[in-house]
Amino acid sequence: MPSDRGEIRFDGRDITRTRPYERVKLGLARSYQITSIFKRFTVLDNLALAVQARSGSSFSFWRPVSRETALTDDAGSIAAEVGLHEKQNALAATLAHGEQRALEVGLALATRPKLVLLDEPLAGMGPEEAQRMIALIDRIRSHVTVLLVEHDMDAVFRLANRISVLVNGRLIASGAPETIKADEQVRKAYLGDEVAA
Repeated sequence: MPSDRGEIRFDGRDITRTRPYERVKLGLARSYQITSIFKRFTVLDNLALAVQARSGSSFSFWRPVSRETALTDDAGSIAAEVGLHEKQNALAATLAHGEQRALEVGLALATRPKLVLLDEPLAGMGPEEAQRMIALIDRIRSHVTVLLVEHDMDAVFRLANRISVLVNGRLIASGAPETIKADEQVRKAYLGDEVAA
C-alpha cells in the first residue's frame, strides 16, 4: 500500500516510492503473518530460489539446479541456520506450522538483509514451536537487525532492546523493556495487573 503522507527512510535513503524488489536489494527483507512459501518445493529448493533471486541466475537452462553448488551450499547453510538442515529435502507442505514459519524466515535471510521485518512470527504456534522461533530470532538478531511486530509480550520482552507500543494506531510508549513494563498506559492496554513493576 502506498503511504498517504510522510516518508520512509532506510539506511539514510528515502525508499517511500521504491519498489519492493528494490528495497530487498538495499538490504530490507520481510516475513508476513500469513506464511508464503512454495509448498510443492523442498526446503532446499525454496531457499535456493531465494538465494538465486539475490545473486542472479547462471542461465544454465540445461543443467539441474541441484548442480548449482553455490546455490545449494548457500541454501543448505541457511537451512541449518533456521533449524531445518535435517528436513532440507522435505516438501515444504509436509513441514509443521512452526517449521514453515522458520522456512519463511530463511527466505528473508537468503537475501542477506541489513534489516528483517517479522510480522507476528509466533502467530498460531504452540509453546514448543514458539520457543524454537524465539531461539531462532535470538540467534539471527546477533548479525541482522530485527524489527518485530508481535503480541506475545513474553517473547517481546525476551528479544527486544527497544519496544514501541501502539494502541489504535497511536504510539503510547517507547523505550527499554523495563521502562515499558513499568509504564502505566502499557500495563492497562496489554499487560494487565499481574505484571510487577
